[in-house]
Amino acid sequence: MSTPDFSLEIEISFGHCDPAGIVYYPNYFRWFDRCFHSFLQRRFTGGHAALCQELGAIGIGLMDVGARFPAPARDGDMMDLQLRLEDWRPKALRLGYVGLIDGRPVIEGHEVRGLFIPHEGRLRAGEMAPLRARLEGAVG
Repeated sequence: MSTPDFSLEIEISFGHCDPAGIVYYPNYFRWFDRCFHSFLQRRFTGGHAALCQELGAIGIGLMDVGARFPAPARDGDMMDLQLRLEDWRPKALRLGYVGLIDGRPVIEGHEVRGLFIPHEGRLRAGEMAPLRARLEGAVG
């Protein structure tokens, strides 16, 4: 497995769990989003908002998301959520996520995000090259 571009430690608590005592799956998607925005915040002064302003975008928005759950996570676990910039396309970026507890994966997922640009009163997916230059410069 390659070195992550960013990681975020998440303490799992009772409130994150369903009646069976395992993490309620929508929480993973919230944590993916939090990890991405924390990555931006720690790499760029002003985070998402400042980066979008610089690039003339409304947001770096979600276009697709998915996950698989190889093992349960429970109340009291500490999860290391790792983010990787996996695949750049002309108008999309695929982010990969792996959540590890004591070295074992409990979540493996992805997000596909686009750079949303205002155009003629609507939003469109903008070219990713400017964002790629900023993000790859931040992790290098």
